[in-house]
This record gives sequence, C-alpha cells and structure tokens, in this order.
Amino acid sequence: MSGSPIDRMRLRDPPRCSSDHDDRYFIEELTFADAESILAMLRELCPQVVDGLLPVWVRNLAYRLDLLQCPDEPALLREAAQSLWLHGPDWDDIAANPTRRAEGLEASRAGSPT
Repeated sequence: MSGSPIDRMRLRDPPRCSSDHDDRYFIEELTFADAESILAMLRELCPQVVDGLLPVWVRNLAYRLDLLQCPDEPALLREAAQSLWLHGPDWDDIAANPTRRAEGLEASRAGSPT
C-alpha cells in the first residue's frame, strides 16, 4: 500500500461492501503503527481533543497504544489523561494515573544529574 502512515490510517468513506470493513482496516493499521504515526494521526484528526473526527474509544485506544510504545513521556501521559478527563467523570480515576506518573517522571528527572 502506498502513501504515508497517516494516509493509510485516515478514516475513509465506508467501502460499498460493508461499513464494518473500514473500521477493521483502520484498527489494524492503528494496532501496528509506530508511536510517531499515531501521534500524527491524533494531531491531524483531533487537533482540539474535545472534538475531532475520531470516536472517543478510538482516541483512547490510540493513546493507550502510544503509551505502550513510549511509557516514560510525561507530555504524552498528560495528553492522554486530558483526553480521558474531557469525556466524562467515569474515567477520572483512570486519568489520574497517567498524571501522577508524569509528575513522578518529571520529579525524578529534575532530581537526577544530566
């Protein structure tokens, strides 16, 4: 398949054969994408976090996959937490974990010599 990772991951109009086909293809591309491609897709399709072209569950999955690849990135941890906080109190407890982790990482980096 040609094109950039973002082009391949972009949600496309549902194919004529079935609307499920596109979702499966998109999730497959997302599952095996590298961290930079996932972040680029999130930035392009959801630049304001509160709105965007991705359903909340896809955005949460994308952040989760990115955090699995980059678990020690405080900015990414905070961004993922923000996405959770913006979409309901049901996830507030879950959102607090990456925020605490980001704070801990930053504190440990501030205290260690470079």
